[in-house]
Amino acid sequence: MSAALSGDHILIVDDDREIRELISAYLVKNGLRVTAVPTGRHMRIALEQSGPFDLVILDLMLPGEDGLTLCRDLRAGKHKALPILMLTARGDEADRILGLEMGADDYLPKPFAARELLARLRAVLRRTRMLPPNLRRADGDEARWLVFGDWRLDTVERHLLDADGVVVSLSGAEYRLLRVFLEHPQKVLNRDQILTITQGREAELFERSIDLMVSRLRKCLRDDAREPRYIKTVRSEGYVFSVQVEAADD
Repeated sequence: MSAALSGDHILIVDDDREIRELISAYLVKNGLRVTAVPTGRHMRIALEQSGPFDLVILDLMLPGEDGLTLCRDLRAGKHKALPILMLTARGDEADRILGLEMGADDYLPKPFAARELLARLRAVLRRTRMLPPNLRRADGDEARWLVFGDWRLDTVERHLLDADGVVVSLSGAEYRLLRVFLEHPQKVLNRDQILTITQGREAELFERSIDLMVSRLRKCLRDDAREPRYIKTVRSEGYVFSVQVEAADD
C-alpha cells in the first residue's frame, strides 16, 4: 500500500489564498483530492459537508481560532483520529512542541518546499496506517481497544481505562509514545527508533526529552520505575514494552 494513495482527500486550512492555491495545485498534480478553506469555521463546515478526509494540513496562525485551538478541538471531537500536519511561520521550538502536544502528527515551518510537504504528508499517512497484524481485526481494520496487563487503550477516544474502568487522560505526546510501545511489544527500541516512529523528521525536537516522556507515561500507567511491569529500561540500549498486547472491539 502506498503511503499516500491516489485519491486521498486532503483538507487544507490556511488563510493565505496564494499558499492554499499553490499547495492545492501541487497535491492535485500528485494524484490527491483537495478541499481548501481559509478559517476554522470553514473547516468545520467542510468536515461535515465535504468529507471524509484522510488528513488535515492546518496553519497555526489563523484569524479567529488559531491552529492550536482547532487541533485541540479536532482531537476532542468525532474527528479525533484524523491525521494533522501543522504549518506555521513561527520558528520557535516551544511552539512546535506545543503543537505536537496538542495532537498534531507532524509540524512543518514556513517557508517550505512543496516536495517536502508531500513527503511529510506521506510519512504521516504511512505512520497512521501502519499497524502490525496483532493489532488489527480479522477484516484488516484497526480494532478500537488495545488490551495489555490491567489496561485498555481506547484508540478512538485516545484515553486509558484501568481494571476498574477509571479513565486516565493522555496528552498527544503520551498517546503517540504509548502507541509506539503497543505496536512493538517485547522489542527493544532505542531512543532514535522511538523518535523516528513518533515524529519522523521532527524527532530532534524531542531527543533531549525522550526519557522525560517515558517517565510521564509510566506515571499514567502507574508503573514503578524501580520495578517496572510495562516499560522496562534496557541499559545502554533503550526501552522495551514487556507485556503482551491484544486487540479487541469492545
